[in-house]
Amino acid sequence: MDEPVVLRPPGHPISRRDIDPDALRIIFRLHHSRFLAYLTGGAVRDLLLRRPPKDFDIVTDARPGQIKKRFANCYIIGRRFRLAHVHFAEGKTIEVATFRRMISPGVEETQPAEFDPTQLYGTPGEDALRRDLTINALFYDPVAGTIIDYVGGLEDMEKRRVRVIGDPGERFTEDPVRIWRVLRYAARLGFDIDEATASAIPAHRLLIAGCPGARLYEELNKDLAGQTGPIFDALWKFGVLRHFLGRAGADYEEDAGLFARMRDLLHIADQARAAGEEFGQAEMHALLFWPWMEPLFADHHPDMAKVFNDAFIQAGIQATIPRMVRSEVAHIMSLTVQMRRALKSGRWRLSLRQRPQYGQASRLCFIIDQDRFPEEGESFDSLLAKAFPQGPSAGPPRRRRRRPRGFSGGNPSPTGGTSETV
Repeated sequence: MDEPVVLRPPGHPISRRDIDPDALRIIFRLHHSRFLAYLTGGAVRDLLLRRPPKDFDIVTDARPGQIKKRFANCYIIGRRFRLAHVHFAEGKTIEVATFRRMISPGVEETQPAEFDPTQLYGTPGEDALRRDLTINALFYDPVAGTIIDYVGGLEDMEKRRVRVIGDPGERFTEDPVRIWRVLRYAARLGFDIDEATASAIPAHRLLIAGCPGARLYEELNKDLAGQTGPIFDALWKFGVLRHFLGRAGADYEEDAGLFARMRDLLHIADQARAAGEEFGQAEMHALLFWPWMEPLFADHHPDMAKVFNDAFIQAGIQATIPRMVRSEVAHIMSLTVQMRRALKSGRWRLSLRQRPQYGQASRLCFIIDQDRFPEEGESFDSLLAKAFPQGPSAGPPRRRRRRPRGFSGGNPSPTGGTSETV
């Protein structure tokens, strides 16, 4: 293995002042115990880009048991490869992993009872080479203030390029989700994709559909929780949508106008989140599927939730969206359809406000019908006030029950009249 490139200050912009103090305490305590300990992954990448990191992950040559002995607030998780999670106040957790080497097929097939986790432990260089992207395989040593690069990540950062470590075809075959990660990081960072990496995507993208559905759902949520527009642009450009969204993804890829409609809805949500709005998981899924489902809602079916569920099942969506989430999305869409019809017909019911998904559906209406909100800061409720100056209708008057013949308010008598109390 080649010697790493070591970049010392002032050759890089990273400072200890930019690192979480608790992460620094972990690293310095391990260093004091004569272990290597580095900051790694996205934290180093983001610090080089002068962005605030989301997480501060640490990698070390200390074994999980040795880490736990030095931190009373440490918990060990995992079965095959054990990780140390060091807990702090306000729910903060910092992950500390032991250097690993590439897992061979023989080790993957070993039964849990026969598995020896020490087979996975490795050196810093082996740990860097097993990672997926060069820009995520850099180490930062806060003790020496140096960046350590075994895979050419510093050069790729300088060229603003996303590149897979090793042969792209082999790495995509090992784990097809790496294709998704390549597109995600290129979109989020505004980087180009290395030519060899980009060329390998069309030949291997169909493997994504064979990944566990729960994992695909997890990856989808990562994209819906962040800046969605650029990521879905990349997924659409490389023809990946159909491999985790089934027929819905294929329709988006085959109809540029349909995709543009979905992309616009997600972009509006991105803008709202940038202004401080928070969108739940079900709301983002409703926006994702709305343009695809909207033609089906035109049939005025009495049970819109059933329409959604039936279409969803028939689409063969590979990402395993939990039944509870699907149900919530279906009810949000159903209420949105009713609210939009009420706005067009002028027959608004107060009962719609009493539905549990009213707040979510009203925001969906707001995003779908942006042309109805010309004034900045206008809300859905202000639209209702304009559409219904007298207030929404409480519904048709209730019919009064007819009293039995001969009943005048007293106690009914067997003869049909009333009996008097003496």
